[in-house]
Amino acid sequence: MTLRVLVVEDDREIRALMQSSLTVEGFDVRTAVTVSEAKALLHNTPPDVMVLDLGLPDGDGIDLVHEVRRHHSLPILVVSARHQEAQKIQLLDAGADDYLTKPFSVAELLARIRVALRHRGTALDAAIKIHELDDFRVDLTLRQVQRGGATLHLTPTEFKLLARLVRSAGRVVTHRHLLSDVWGPEFTEHTHYLRLYMAQLRAKIERDPAEPRHLLTEIGIGYRLAV
Repeated sequence: MTLRVLVVEDDREIRALMQSSLTVEGFDVRTAVTVSEAKALLHNTPPDVMVLDLGLPDGDGIDLVHEVRRHHSLPILVVSARHQEAQKIQLLDAGADDYLTKPFSVAELLARIRVALRHRGTALDAAIKIHELDDFRVDLTLRQVQRGGATLHLTPTEFKLLARLVRSAGRVVTHRHLLSDVWGPEFTEHTHYLRLYMAQLRAKIERDPAEPRHLLTEIGIGYRLAV
């Protein structure tokens, strides 16, 4: 299951950094720039975690903390340049689970998200970002796929599908989960998408697509990336 994160941040660079880093970790990331935009996303596509800046164009993040706590139990991690102790206490008392002062490292943010989810009964391991087998190598952080030292060029959908399998390397990922995580929950019956894109991936990745070494089919269930 892919967990959904809502990042509420009006700084474009920080927002982009968090979005790309969380995506590599396997989260489905939605972003909002304002309090009103965040409220709409919370109502329409409730996230599993919210990462929240405080100073937003149309209000203060603490109002959103109060709003979320009235209706949701999801973890809330505040990220802010405000460093006063009283401010942090106010946010934590209002219902935030954690508070990071800017600048912060992405690694620390990810670790704190894992802790917050664990406290609610969802255990997450650090994501697999590099996969190697024989002369085949995938680096999710660099978005690089190589075979025999040569870089392979994948389409965005092909890479997203491969990345989903890398994050579960060695384990079977069902058709339904792949379709939901790569194309969206409304596409879980579109198994022909998988047949088409797996054929394309095998043509690029496998030395003999008819006898796949890496992308293995679990008949009637899903696919597995060999380890």
